[in-house]
Amino acid sequence: MYISGFYAVLDREDEALARSLIDAGAKVLQVRVKPGDTRDIVRVAKMARRVCDETGVLLVVNDRVDIALAVRADAVHLGQTDLALPDARAIAGDRLAIGLSTHNLHQVESAVAQRPDYIAYGPIFETATKQNPDPVQGIDALRVAVDAAGTIPVVAIGGITPANARSVYATGAAAICAIGAVNNAADVGAAARALARV
Repeated sequence: MYISGFYAVLDREDEALARSLIDAGAKVLQVRVKPGDTRDIVRVAKMARRVCDETGVLLVVNDRVDIALAVRADAVHLGQTDLALPDARAIAGDRLAIGLSTHNLHQVESAVAQRPDYIAYGPIFETATKQNPDPVQGIDALRVAVDAAGTIPVVAIGGITPANARSVYATGAAAICAIGAVNNAADVGAAARALARV
């Protein structure tokens, strides 16, 4: 699974937002609807699948292997408290790529041993997206995580804005994921393009 540049997250049922993120250069679109019941998530994921099919963008479903399979997503993204990666692989086989969230070097090293298709790492800076965020890691720790990941692409996440994106890319991170700084911007396209082209 090729990961590079701006990694977008669709956090609501909003086709216009999905298209704006993709038009601005996102090559990956993750459906992450919280809170949301299963039917809500499926409805958003089906819409995102249609938009991604039309635009050639990869679709990722957050947390839910079952929904990812049901909507023919390209990948599922798992958190530290979600289904274990080996169990997800046993269910999905080769039908889904798998991304794994990590929040410290120990988790990165553990993830590398399991060979996910990519690793998300953060939060790099303070973030308001999560109610109970993990401790801020910072740029230096991100650089170490990228080195530890080796050939596995790292997606940096957490508090990233156009103002600090250049320093994030300088660590060797393959991609940047920003939710609030893009989805809640007055000009979503401009914010996304700023992250995609740094």
